[in-house]
Amino acid sequence: MQIPDEKDIASKSRNITEQANRIISKRGKNIWNEFKKAYRESAISFIEEAKQNGLETHNRFWISSALKNQGYDIHPDDPRIESVVGCYFSAFYPHCHLIPDTKEMLRKLKGDYRLGLLSNFTHAPAARIIIDRVGLRPFFNAVLISGEIGYRKPHPLVFRRLLENLGVEKEQLLYIGDDPEPDIHGACRAGIQPVWTTYVRDQKLPFVPGIIAGDPEQPDFEVPSISSWDELFSLLNKR
Repeated sequence: MQIPDEKDIASKSRNITEQANRIISKRGKNIWNEFKKAYRESAISFIEEAKQNGLETHNRFWISSALKNQGYDIHPDDPRIESVVGCYFSAFYPHCHLIPDTKEMLRKLKGDYRLGLLSNFTHAPAARIIIDRVGLRPFFNAVLISGEIGYRKPHPLVFRRLLENLGVEKEQLLYIGDDPEPDIHGACRAGIQPVWTTYVRDQKLPFVPGIIAGDPEQPDFEVPSISSWDELFSLLNKR
């Protein structure tokens, strides 16, 4: 899926800010800018830790930690934090779109293959809402979200879960992904054949905005790659 840049979701920023300021207002003084700085630092710290141990993190921990840094002891499960997280992700929903011809591709494959979707997404409810909104759910035999599993790609556990849910052996699975480290390297370490899809890169489309996002580097080893679904069909010898 492709998510546009931050300008496309600016219309919701006021609602998000108002929700957040309900938590971080002190004697009527708005400390939003200070909080944003503390939030970014907290998020980066949690994300780096997740990269080391493979455990999934969540936005509510970043918010709670940032608030604590500002002198507010608010638990990650506080309903006000939950409200802010929900509001933040809701801004993305109307702007999530599929790569062209994705559904047609999935229809062709579904008759012959068991299909699975494995996504790194901190807030699993938002991921499932996006999947349902763009109409992907009916095509997949298994949908796994890192926020529900508790681990994130490239940890081998998530790939084992995918195999288990699809009921196939690793030698039978072809894993298609666009981010070299979690997708391509992760699948390879799990003994699964990866395929690198470069559509977003080749079309110079924006990657998902945010702290986790970045323009990923190329895999450091030779791997099959595709830039269109027609190229995938050629790889599978399927027309």
